[in-house]
Amino acid sequence: MTQSAQPSTAPAALSRHLPTPPRRTGMLRTVTALLLREMSTTYGRSALGYLWAILEPVGGIALMTFIFSYAFRAPSLGTNFPLFFASGMLPFMAYMDVSQKIAVALRFSKALLFYPGVTYMDAILARFLMAAMTQVMIAALVLSGIILFFDLRVILDLPALALGFFMAFSLALGIGTLNCYLLSTYPVWERAWAILNRPLFIISCIFFVFDTIPQPYRDWLWWNPLVHLVGQVRHGVYATYEAAYVSPLYVFSIALVTFALGLLLLRRHHREIVNN
Repeated sequence: MTQSAQPSTAPAALSRHLPTPPRRTGMLRTVTALLLREMSTTYGRSALGYLWAILEPVGGIALMTFIFSYAFRAPSLGTNFPLFFASGMLPFMAYMDVSQKIAVALRFSKALLFYPGVTYMDAILARFLMAAMTQVMIAALVLSGIILFFDLRVILDLPALALGFFMAFSLALGIGTLNCYLLSTYPVWERAWAILNRPLFIISCIFFVFDTIPQPYRDWLWWNPLVHLVGQVRHGVYATYEAAYVSPLYVFSIALVTFALGLLLLRRHHREIVNN
């Protein structure tokens, strides 16, 4: 009897000593699966749906550029208003879209968070990567389209451009993660945040250059982090624009503090948010 029981207990004993797959591999698989789900649910199962998601904002920027070019014939920087407007609108739109997508990440993947292999961090990373990749493609299409259509002699500073969009994505990740908790815990915050964001389109230096603002308003506007990422992108588009006021450290500091605070709050309350 004792000998017959040994084979049945051996697999159980061995299973306790078998190495479990590392969390890094499991997280990569989970995020990849969430990315595919994001594409299929948001953009449809065909590549045409994702293509339309890219072409729609491209067309919107082109239309707004056409309209505002008649109101502002002489841009504050350079000679081509579409390029000037796009250099400010693209990083602004990248921050807004990515932060909004991350803010509703738990709401979007709430049903999947009941599975033990899916965490709130997986949901946030999946939405962040999907939105960031989309915005990079939109920026590449818009900038290259404007340069080719108007036959502009522009020397793009790609490292400066990359830094500007990295600042935008970092800030979006931090603000979006904090809002992911606030929106899920306090529903009224969603409306309040929407109201607070409305003036940003005007005060983020999309239609003008920071250096042209008179004092003391220039010092006040410096505290808007979106001014810095817009200025950094314009520094990458215009070779003669130095943008000495830009402080990546200031933007990254806000991004890091808000991201850490958001993760801390989500770690403590994510189960309550999912169950509610």
